[in-house]
Formats: sequence, C-alpha cells, structure tokens
Amino acid sequence: MGWNRRAFIGATTLAAAGTLAAAQGHGAGDAAAGRRIRRIATEEAFSIPEIYRALAELGKSPSRNLDMILLRTMYTERRGFEKLGDRLLDLDDERIRIMDENGVDMHVLSLTAPGVQMFDTETAVSFAKLANDRLAEAIARHPARYAGLASFAPQDPKRAVKEMERAVRELGLHGFVVNSHTNNEYYDDQKYWPIFEVAEALDRAIYIHPRAPADTMAEPFRDYNMDSAMWGYGIETSTHALRLIMAGVFDRFPKLKIVLGHMGEGIPYWLWRIDYMSAAGVSLGRIKAKLKPSEYFRRNFLITTSGVEDPLVMQYCLEKLGAENIMWAIDYPYQPTEPAVKFMDSVSVPPEVREQIYHRNAERVFHIPEARA
Repeated sequence: MGWNRRAFIGATTLAAAGTLAAAQGHGAGDAAAGRRIRRIATEEAFSIPEIYRALAELGKSPSRNLDMILLRTMYTERRGFEKLGDRLLDLDDERIRIMDENGVDMHVLSLTAPGVQMFDTETAVSFAKLANDRLAEAIARHPARYAGLASFAPQDPKRAVKEMERAVRELGLHGFVVNSHTNNEYYDDQKYWPIFEVAEALDRAIYIHPRAPADTMAEPFRDYNMDSAMWGYGIETSTHALRLIMAGVFDRFPKLKIVLGHMGEGIPYWLWRIDYMSAAGVSLGRIKAKLKPSEYFRRNFLITTSGVEDPLVMQYCLEKLGAENIMWAIDYPYQPTEPAVKFMDSVSVPPEVREQIYHRNAERVFHIPEARA
C-alpha cells in the first residue's frame, strides 16, 4: 500500500467535513465523499462498584508488585482520581453525553486493568462473571451505543473457558479482554492454551490490555514514573505478545485474533529487526514458530490507535500493517475524547480507509452489526 508522505503530513489539519461540527448526529463526515462515517471506539474502560471497592482494599497491601502503585494512588488514596473513578463506574449519563458531544457512536467496553487478575482464584472467577453480567445489562440498556469484551479469570483456565463460552453464547458479548500476565505467568505456557482454543472456536478476538510489568522484570521500572503508561505498560504487553508468537501459539491456532492497543505497543517499529534476529533463534531451536514474526503479526494481530495521536505513527502503521489491521480507540476515560476524534478526522487517508479504521474493522473483528440507515 502506497502513501504520499508529504500529503499525509500536510493534511493533518481538520478537513471541513471532519470537524466536530460536521459530526453532530453521530459519525464523522468525509470531505471528499460528503458522507457520515460511524465511529466505534474499541478500548473504552469501565468498572463496577464491587470490583472498584475490592481493588481499593487490595491497595492497602504492603506488596511491592508494580500494579500496587496504581491501586494505591487511584483506588485506595484516590489522590486526584475522584473524577476518573466516577467515569469508570458511569455507563448511563456522563459517558453517553461525552460521546454525543463528540459524535462517537459506540464504545466497545472492557473491564479496566488490572481486571480480576490480582485477586485469588475464587474471587476472580466470581468477579469476572459479575462484571460480564453487568456489562451485558448495560449493552441491553443502550444497544446502539455499547458493545462489550468479556472478562475471564486466567487463574483457572478451565473455568475461564466456561465463562468465555457463556459470555458469547448466553450474554452475546463481542470478544475478550485480558490484562497481560497473571501471577507473573505468560500465556505461552501451554496450560493457558485452552483459552486460545475457545477464542478461536468462537471466532472472538482477545484484547491483551496492558498492566504493569511482572515482578520478574519490575525493578528498572520503579523510578521516574516508568511503571505505567509512559513506558512499562507497553514493554510488558509487547513482551507478552512476542512470547506468544515465538512459542508457536499461532501455528496451533492460525485463526486466533489478538488485539493490541497503543499502536501495537511498539512492536510494528521493531518488526524488521525481530524478523532478522529471530532467524538465529529458530536455527538454534530456541524459537518454535514456523513463520517470520512479522507474518504472524499481520495475520493474527490488530492494533488500535488508543493513546497515540501521532499522524506519522499512523502513516507508518498503515504502510507496515495495512488499513485492515488498525482500529480506532480513545482509551476513555484515561484519555480525552475530543482529541482522539480530531486526530482520526484529520489524518489524510482515502474515505474507505477512514471507514475501515473508524468502524468497519471493529464490526468485522468484534461481530458488531452494521448501523441501520
């Protein structure tokens, strides 16, 4: 796919039909075609009171796990995070008002990190079920505005599989979310592979959302605010994704789809070097994958724009991965809605590419019905 770099950069001011004014009534207009484009945001967080309170209690623990920094600050002490907490719990009022004000048609909702993965097994299994029930209820109240990714408890892979099946077959949810490692373990361990098997069988993608780096690599991230979104989250999640690739997960499950946020957590920019250096690992028997890592990434992964509103990054990812592998996201309520909309409205792409990124890829990957005329 070829892109005119100069035209792409030069056109990053808002096109007339891409402005918020043109987006009233839900959906972006396209300057060339003069038509309205549906906006589906694919990484939008929520919580429920029971889990919110449990995380606040967990934040009182003396544990040095890096996720405890977030729990203590945001949940236990709530220093400056009161509004954020309220927005996570709100599925009926302010969230929809902000969506309306910015012409956002739909949020694909997922239980906010660290989800249920820091709790003991029984608590995690119970909370995943409760969160999925509440998510389905919110979608039933606002079926045109929400889709949902189901939680599950990796602590018990057998019960995780049962909840995944229930979430899709009984609740009608649209995919799954998991927050990287659980108990400092990654899912290239074959005891977790039933999770991938059922996701592939159900034809539902798994969104691997970040959390802080595992204890096994935590120490260098403790300083300078490097534990979370500035750096640690991306390093943690990209490491996990590469472990899945190198372990041969996608040879065993070739139709499995994995979604990564934040423009791919850095992996797209390393693909050439990963391919080059992985050849030695294959020859030494240290890598089990049969294809080049970049081949799996293009075949089995999609990325979202959440929290990376950079036109040069968009241009690169379009050229490297193709428009069919990119979905728009806001990362609400952690990121503001208006700039995310302006960014996607402003990038210089053909109308069909904007439609792919704004909604068609999400409709395909998450089985979201097309909007009624």
